[in-house]
Amino acid sequence: MNSSTLPILVLYYSRHGSTRKLAELIGQGIDSVAGCEARLRTVPAVSTVTEATAPDIPTEGAPYVELRDLEECAALALGSPTRFGNMAAPMKYFWDGTSSQWLSGTLASKPACVFTSTGSLHGGQETTLLSMMLPLLHHGMLLLGIPYTQAELMTTSSGGTPYGASHWSGVSGTQAISADTRALAIALGQRLAHTAIKLRNA
Repeated sequence: MNSSTLPILVLYYSRHGSTRKLAELIGQGIDSVAGCEARLRTVPAVSTVTEATAPDIPTEGAPYVELRDLEECAALALGSPTRFGNMAAPMKYFWDGTSSQWLSGTLASKPACVFTSTGSLHGGQETTLLSMMLPLLHHGMLLLGIPYTQAELMTTSSGGTPYGASHWSGVSGTQAISADTRALAIALGQRLAHTAIKLRNA
């Protein structure tokens, strides 16, 4: 990455891979915008067993996020599967540890968007997206959704909302990402990247 390239953080948690696939599509949209580069990161799982530890490096997928990723990013895309209409505990745990960044305004005035996947079609996609917006608003971020000028919002039957990209993965997590969902995720990444460039140049 050269000094003029904007790093855009795509931070996600994925248990079975569906949210990770959305993250990669959003990253694809970011990378398609000249001057921007997606930085994919994840968070470790949490456990009720106090002795449990996660490996320092994930066995697959993106590296674990570090707080400096928040400092270095020009924008943020945040993704999690839904857990009873809310973000998953590992993602919530990460944000609960960002008080220092909140106090210092690390993320203030940076653009952000959110994305999710659900096991059932009406499994809380929109409430999960809204729940992920709350800590970002407290951090002073500028939230972006998907406008209805994106035609796929009117035709999708498997995910995608004005609040952010989403995917219906099925209970087993094997439901393929539809063409509409794919287009919406890529468009969201592009919109985030274009906004980051506009803010830099303002």
